[in-house]
Amino acid sequence: MKPINVGLMGVGTVGGGTATVLKRNAEEISRRAGRTIRLFMAANRDVERAKSVCGPDVTVVDDAFRIVEHPEVDIVVELIGGTSIARDLVLKAIANGKHVVTANKKLLAEHGNEIFALAHEKGVMVAFEAAVAGGIPIIKALREGLSANRIESIAGIINGTSNFILTEMREKGANFADVLAEAQRLGYAEADPTFDVEGHDAGHKLTIMSAIAFGIPMQFAKCYLEGISQLTAKDIRYAEELGYRVKLLGLTRRTKEGIELRVHPTLIPEGRLIANVNGVMNAVLASGDAVGPTLYYGAGAGALPTASAVVADLVDVTRLLTADPGHQVPHLAFQPDRLEDLPILPIEDVVSSYYLRIQAADRAGVLADITRILAGNGISIEAVIQKGSVSDGSAEVVILTHRVKERNANLAISAIEALESVAGKVVRLRMEELNG
Repeated sequence: MKPINVGLMGVGTVGGGTATVLKRNAEEISRRAGRTIRLFMAANRDVERAKSVCGPDVTVVDDAFRIVEHPEVDIVVELIGGTSIARDLVLKAIANGKHVVTANKKLLAEHGNEIFALAHEKGVMVAFEAAVAGGIPIIKALREGLSANRIESIAGIINGTSNFILTEMREKGANFADVLAEAQRLGYAEADPTFDVEGHDAGHKLTIMSAIAFGIPMQFAKCYLEGISQLTAKDIRYAEELGYRVKLLGLTRRTKEGIELRVHPTLIPEGRLIANVNGVMNAVLASGDAVGPTLYYGAGAGALPTASAVVADLVDVTRLLTADPGHQVPHLAFQPDRLEDLPILPIEDVVSSYYLRIQAADRAGVLADITRILAGNGISIEAVIQKGSVSDGSAEVVILTHRVKERNANLAISAIEALESVAGKVVRLRMEELNG
């Protein structure tokens, strides 16, 4: 049987890992796929470096468009990244009737609707397991393994850089800036870390998972993003004293009003398995009405873990090459004509619990004023602790609330900040029990 010819666009960290896995595990991959999958052609700006990675049997070029136009390439693997040239290449490959495998979460979160529509029209597959959580097969789990379920929620630690920083801040009591510098030194954080630490990367991944879970179009522009750069070691320490860990959590949930789609620092009870995912590791907690909560854990990045997902997609596409396009697994789990345009809730309409840290005058009646404001906005209190007084006569009050709509929490926080006895801004973090 004719081998499947793969055109690899981008021979960087993940591209190099993909070439390595295809060569190293060639026999095992062939046994699983039912035919040989071979790296036929690659494109990279540094041609000589790519040749050294791919080997002498692979044609290496410096123009990726030569791959999407080549008549002998069956499957195109896009590992260039970004949304400009990558979008053009993917759309051209699909237009030419080629199947596509990509690890580009930004491309899919922002242009996935267009890409999947064209792929459906042309009868080709777009596979993207590597776009979310690296080597964890979460896309397959959501799209196929949990297809009997009405998925209720997904909560994920899906950015290794941020998780490493928060782990180090908790374990060492260090501040954000110092740990970020260490993460950059170790290669876990980019020179410009904004994409990771401000939640954009996690938001792209969450948008993809939400679309698959609930059968809705990609809607990244409506995803609420809040990063970790303003977190202090003090709040992480206080949270731990109260029995919680702080994680940058991506959370999407189906409610009667619509779909929650949000990324932000979150307090999670320390007894939850997901609260104990540390360092650069990723984890996704998916809950379905039949199966209950299920947890998926593993390496969320890196050359070989991500290459594992890329090659798994190549095997899947190869297995389905002879299938009727109308009976292939839909890109977003649901048949294209059955997608629902459910509303994405603005953050003000989301219901959550809250951690509030307030710097207030250490005198009688102040706490009563604060609790009166909370009660007036329909907010009940779960716990209150007061830290020691400081030299200026103030004290820190930490309050944990029960669940309330964020709009009410915002009104209460504004009123508390307006009190003469309160200094500065109230520190607010959201809390989630994640108890299924």
